[in-house]
Amino acid sequence: MSIAIYPGTFDPITRGHLDVIRRALKIFDKLIVLVAHHEDKSPWFEVSERVEMIKDATADLQGVEVDSYSGLLVEYAKRKKATAVIRGLRAVSDFEYEFQMAQMNRELCPSVETLFLIPAESYTYLSSSLLKEIYTLGGDVSQFVPESVEKRLKKKLKPRR
Repeated sequence: MSIAIYPGTFDPITRGHLDVIRRALKIFDKLIVLVAHHEDKSPWFEVSERVEMIKDATADLQGVEVDSYSGLLVEYAKRKKATAVIRGLRAVSDFEYEFQMAQMNRELCPSVETLFLIPAESYTYLSSSLLKEIYTLGGDVSQFVPESVEKRLKKKLKPRR
């Protein structure tokens, strides 16, 4: 069984993330969507909430597992017998950082490859940070997130209008 890991903060998961998940499932038998513990990013949602949102959003997809982890990604990959890490690239500006991370991961664990997947053109501008800004300013985010995520956003924070 081929296993890949798609790590990220997913605060919250967007339709762009889901597009990358679907693309990765065409390549791998199993995809572990791994929620990272990045408290320095001031997440809106707790790790457990993000895990639940991803489970809800991927319930109809075969081969998806959702987990969280706070250590080195390559150590987690070895433990799970994953052969690849999936990273989404929206724009050239993402590439430099992602390239550095891929090179470091390769140095730490040469048996795990990094694959860059580009989401559908309609999602290349979309990020969780931008989505949260739009929501905070009272914009409609329904086209960018699954309905279950939009409901959680509304419970979590009232937008300015």
